[in-house]
This record gives sequence, structure tokens and C-alpha cells, in this order.
Amino acid sequence: MDNLGQPRSLLAARRTAPEAYAGMWEFPGGKVEPGETCEAALHRELTEELGIEVVLGAEVTGPLDQGWPLNAKAAMRVWLVEVSAGKPQPLEDHDELRWVRLDSPELADLPWIPADLPIVTAVRAAAGQPPAGIA
Repeated sequence: MDNLGQPRSLLAARRTAPEAYAGMWEFPGGKVEPGETCEAALHRELTEELGIEVVLGAEVTGPLDQGWPLNAKAAMRVWLVEVSAGKPQPLEDHDELRWVRLDSPELADLPWIPADLPIVTAVRAAAGQPPAGIA
């Protein structure tokens, strides 16, 4: 099993909606509610979407102060995490979850939501993996 000291895989989630992104893969998580910190939102969203509790590790910092740009209005922040309780299940917004090794060609083969591709590369780098064929 992965741990924060030696991350070897990431959890990819296949979207069910909206139609433009259905069937594409992304990082699980979600929106920050008013009055909520980004870290608290991540804990809440992972519990709601996947039924897990996590320990947060280092943030995989993006190019913007707000994190990684998703579109003209939204950005995403990303952390390395270790599952501390529960087994990930696709409870909301996803129909499949997949643990993918960071050194696997499968990582590049998944149809990622385009905005998540640079984040995949950054997660690989944060885990000490060399660049791969992620475009």
C-alpha cells in the first residue's frame, strides 16, 4: 500500500457528468464551500465522493496562487494523501475508480480531462518519478 513517504500510485476517478466530461478521468475532490478551508473541503469531498478519510501530505503546487487552472473561472489545489480509513468507492459523480502506478504506461493511456494532464505530470514529479509520455 502506498504511503506519503513513498507514493507509487494515484487514484483516478472516471466522471459520469457533465456530458462533455463523462467517461474521462480526473482527480477526485470538489468545490470549497463558503467559510471552508481548502484542506477541510478536500477531507469532506473525499468522504462524500469516495467514503474515505485521508492524511494530507505535501501540496502539489500549481502555477497560480489559486493552484491549477481548470477554466477561466476555476482552479484546483492538489495534495498528496494517504488513505487512513475506508476503501475508496465511487459514491458520487464517478462510476469507476482506479489505482494507477505512477511509473505505468496506463497513466498516459487514460483519457484525462485536459485540465488535469499537467497535474498528472506534477504529481509524478512530486513523487520522484521522471517525466513520461503524458501530453
